[in-house]
Amino acid sequence: MFRLTRLTAPPLLLLLAVLSPPANATPERTAEFTTTTTATSVAARTDRRPVAGGLYDAVAKRTFVSWAGRYEDNYAQSFDHRTGVWSTPVKYADGDSDAHNYPTLVQARDGHLLSFRGRHNVELVLNRAPEPHSSEGVWSERVISKDAATYPMPFVTADGRIFVFFRETSHDLDPSVPTDTRPMLYVVSEDDGRTWKTSQELTGHPFALGSTDRADNMNETYVGQLRQEPDGRVRIVYTLAGGGPEGHLHDRYHRNVYYTWFNPRNLHFYSASGRDLGTQVDDVDQETHLKVAETPLAVPNGVKSPDYVQLVGTTLGKPFVLWFTGDEAKGPLRDNLSWWDGFRWRTEEVARGLRVREMEPLGPLTWRVYATEDGKPNVNTYRVTLGRTWDAETVIPTAKPVQRIELVEDFRDPVRVLMSGASSARDVAVADGDITVAGVRRR
Repeated sequence: MFRLTRLTAPPLLLLLAVLSPPANATPERTAEFTTTTTATSVAARTDRRPVAGGLYDAVAKRTFVSWAGRYEDNYAQSFDHRTGVWSTPVKYADGDSDAHNYPTLVQARDGHLLSFRGRHNVELVLNRAPEPHSSEGVWSERVISKDAATYPMPFVTADGRIFVFFRETSHDLDPSVPTDTRPMLYVVSEDDGRTWKTSQELTGHPFALGSTDRADNMNETYVGQLRQEPDGRVRIVYTLAGGGPEGHLHDRYHRNVYYTWFNPRNLHFYSASGRDLGTQVDDVDQETHLKVAETPLAVPNGVKSPDYVQLVGTTLGKPFVLWFTGDEAKGPLRDNLSWWDGFRWRTEEVARGLRVREMEPLGPLTWRVYATEDGKPNVNTYRVTLGRTWDAETVIPTAKPVQRIELVEDFRDPVRVLMSGASSARDVAVADGDITVAGVRRR
């Protein structure tokens, strides 16, 4: 179905930051989860985001989450870890009836919550909570980019800079550009979101990652996950989309899996081998240095393959990615695990029928994967060890099917993951999915 791309590389520098487990990691044993439904029958159908919609605030001792309700309107809730009480949902932004407008949440250095959404192919919007360490009150709203922005991916660095990666729909800025030209850009703020600079202003390049002139017209970049690690490196896994050889068309096909990491300090991208690609990744870079697996131009069983969701992690400094495709014989989804062995990428199928949704590090060697089965309630968890082995762990019961799972940044149990329930219809006027959180029960 696919062939591996062989890469030669010098030995990979081990990352000291991953040699110790995170302070909030689960001990190496099968976990028992608790769940709480914080809002019932309120979630609309949404497109997934590569970053989370929740975070823990150590000052307030609260976990804040954001989610999309009817018409994709944006809501925030908080959990007080001292009292064990959830707040009433606060609507802080209109969703414009667009399933792309799912909110993503970070916290600025000054304590204010910042939420980002991309008005599909139009502009990047920032909403800011009125008081630090709180989600209550009337949030302000401003446009921070008019670069036909979609899919905002924010993160905050250790020195307080705020980065927001997003995808540009170039055709909406210049109608002469084909509709399937959609590279990645970013904006940066050094003053808690008050002022912003674009990646073009900082680097001189019109885009940060992507392509504009592939012969197969696969010039759309779909980032599956963007993950900032404790040492500051930002791991990125993505696939391509576009019209294919038949001609220009938005998202007709998907193709291949790619991996890179970004250094916010010098704005450079790197390959798994450590090759410095500078401040822009173009098509030659991604095809020569970043390709994890090559897949055909096909839509097996009607599934865009690879799917929009891919996950990325590292063990002892070596990256691995999870991704899935449809099946040519109309069988269940095919789940693949790819790992960097220090010299090249290797891939094997590890499961069938799962939509991998999210994963978290449990220590230097092991990660937990959260996955669902189409049309069924419950979340299944699995363990990936050394980026290689795949083992079933447990089942988290839910009353209804789940569409989105997001690891809460710097989580504190019992709010470890945020789970948005699947709505019964694609129309965002219908909102009957549950908002549920899950955490590991203390023993």
